[in-house]
Amino acid sequence: MKQPKLSFWQIWNVSFGFFGVQIGFALQNANMSRVFSDLGANLYSLSFMWLLAPLMGVIIQPIVGASSDRTWTRLGRRSPFILGGALTAGIAMILMPQAPVFVSFIMPMLFGLIMLAVMDAAFNVAFQPFRALVSDMVPGEQRNQGYSIQSLLINMGAIIGSILPFVLTNVLLLSNEAELGEVAETVAWSFYLGAFIMIASVVWTVVKTKEYAPAEYREYKGLAEEPAELEKKSLTEKAQGMWQLMTSMPTTMKQLAFVQFFSWFPMFLMWVYILAAITQTSWGIDAKWFNADYIQSVESVPADISAAKGAAGDWLGILYAMMYIAAALFSTVMGKLANTLGRKFTYAVGLLAGAVGFLSMGLFTQAEVVEVNLLIAQVEISAGALGLLVPMIGVGIAWAVIIAMPYSILAGALPADKTGVYMGIFNFTVAGPQIVCGIIAGPILLYLFDNNAIGMMWLAGASLVLGAISVCFVNDSKEIAKSEINKAQGSATENSPA
Repeated sequence: MKQPKLSFWQIWNVSFGFFGVQIGFALQNANMSRVFSDLGANLYSLSFMWLLAPLMGVIIQPIVGASSDRTWTRLGRRSPFILGGALTAGIAMILMPQAPVFVSFIMPMLFGLIMLAVMDAAFNVAFQPFRALVSDMVPGEQRNQGYSIQSLLINMGAIIGSILPFVLTNVLLLSNEAELGEVAETVAWSFYLGAFIMIASVVWTVVKTKEYAPAEYREYKGLAEEPAELEKKSLTEKAQGMWQLMTSMPTTMKQLAFVQFFSWFPMFLMWVYILAAITQTSWGIDAKWFNADYIQSVESVPADISAAKGAAGDWLGILYAMMYIAAALFSTVMGKLANTLGRKFTYAVGLLAGAVGFLSMGLFTQAEVVEVNLLIAQVEISAGALGLLVPMIGVGIAWAVIIAMPYSILAGALPADKTGVYMGIFNFTVAGPQIVCGIIAGPILLYLFDNNAIGMMWLAGASLVLGAISVCFVNDSKEIAKSEINKAQGSATENSPA
């Protein structure tokens, strides 16, 4: 039996929870370097602290992927993981800004690291089943549309998550400055609000999406009946089974791994270092003011330095919002472009747009102050900081293709009965580059760029260029099939009588 098509709103509801999860993820990406710096971390150590995030992905997603493939409950097979992950992440988001409160029991920095680990682990519990849920519920001919809608919702959530600190500072007039060892008031309240929205949106998806029953799912996917009882396997046998799955993964999945490496390496660089990069360039703040040892050696941080770092932290949210707006707008046409021009071409061009964005960031250093009306608030900002909105458009286009195109290409190459576990394994190609980056980025920053963080943005741009080149070597089953059909039609035309 052919799997029924879904209406636009059915596809929307399937992915709506990702809107809230991405608000939480955006708050983490935009503010964790700021939080760790305020709690006393140096630039050199930031990448090592951020390692917790991809490590959680490596550990959690394959386990969740395999488990959700075998789970059938009254809520469905994916929904229990999505709901549980969102609730856990929400609790961690509420506790994260409270690190200084627990100083009598645990070091604030250590508490912050623990909450980052819990929060990211919970995000991963929700992320992977969401990806698999789209593959489960959306038929193949609507898959480009499904992942494009998911990308749109992801970026809408990311926009809101990114601008929350700016809005709280400039509209509600909360304080955006923090002494060493504290968390800014705007950041704390952003995490509280983000946790509430995330949980509410995930509940919406769970309530509005009725997953297929086991027999119905197998019929739509053309799968054989499952045995009455699953054979119990030892931990060693499970590990061997996982290794066999990894070594026998589809060729397309292996080829996409190279593209993923050069795509996620620069994203990690951006999350960790873009705040320092723009503060040093567009605000002209010396790198020494990102050194906790130096800050502790002086009597107090000058007011203009604290104000500049707070303003840069808020403005970063606006830059991320521009990135996500560009990604959301591009997502509305990405599916049509992929159908018309090919997924690989769309993918490569998107990565090149991001490369141009990163490589051009160092050009925006103009110090003169300009007044800008952002509708929600009117602010004074340096011309260089305002100019950074332009390269973030290119980065946003890259982000849109990074979170959608590889999954669209991959979904058609995976066996339906192992979609969840392979999607989980595929997360190694997301987390692996970040782990490598986390290990080597600190020494690169210190010894190659002398703590000038803009160099890390240039490195990010170069990596995306390599990613775009790698796309050319990916086998897309859909485009291969289309090519074979065209060849067959051409051959038939040549052999037909005149």
